[in-house]
Amino acid sequence: MIVHLVDGTYELFRHFYGARRATKGVDAPYGAVAGVLHTVAQMLEGGATHLGVATDHVIESFRNDLWPGYKTSEGMERALRAQFRPLEDALSGMGVAVWPMVELEADDALASAARLAAADSRVEKVCIWTPDKDLAQCVAADRVVQVDRRSGRIRDEAGVREKFGVPPALIPDYLALVGDAADGYPGIPGVGPKTAASLLSRYGPIEDFPEGAGLDRERALLFKRLATLVSDAPLFDGVDALEWRGPTPAFPALAAKIGDGKIEPRLSRIAPTRPAS
Repeated sequence: MIVHLVDGTYELFRHFYGARRATKGVDAPYGAVAGVLHTVAQMLEGGATHLGVATDHVIESFRNDLWPGYKTSEGMERALRAQFRPLEDALSGMGVAVWPMVELEADDALASAARLAAADSRVEKVCIWTPDKDLAQCVAADRVVQVDRRSGRIRDEAGVREKFGVPPALIPDYLALVGDAADGYPGIPGVGPKTAASLLSRYGPIEDFPEGAGLDRERALLFKRLATLVSDAPLFDGVDALEWRGPTPAFPALAAKIGDGKIEPRLSRIAPTRPAS
């Protein structure tokens, strides 16, 4: 089987701003929610049988206690923020495994789900659907891969090395050195992508850097902790929990609430083709 893990936060942002461009700034209350549901439905129509979606139920996480500049919900548009809980409720009603994260982030959930799924010998491949470079650290050979929906690219271990100049295991070190503006930490002054890749190729992880490497080692290790995803969250007991068996009886009311009359019949057409195991 192939397990599909979806970055629900990214998808919600993508559909929110995509819809806004199409409607010239007029936001439908649950327009982004409907967009994500149709994206998941498209995956099911394409043959996906096992999937889960991670969301940032609360934007802030334990990382905010480590670094004051780490990303927060400040500045997020109210119309977008108001769609997180409805999305989580709708996905659950849709019969899809969903992980609303509070102390951890959606990225941590994806990392944990990837580890749990890859541990099952029945799983042929794990696809992590997000362009977020943090998730590159989870890639393993061609069995755990990252899929960028925008470009259509599938990034395996060779692809990670090609893009960043380091293997997946060193992505947290790489991000610690170059920084991540989206997450709110600056990296080490004077260290760009080429220099970071060169240093890591020469010395290995930041912990192994010699004293004369010319960087603030303590600060670099702090940023590495920010960049390192938690991969041991107990999200589910086995991949069978990710099998889609069709929408729940609660879904029609949820679909009516978000004002989308197309998603329920779309799911009804494909649900009978998903036999329960």
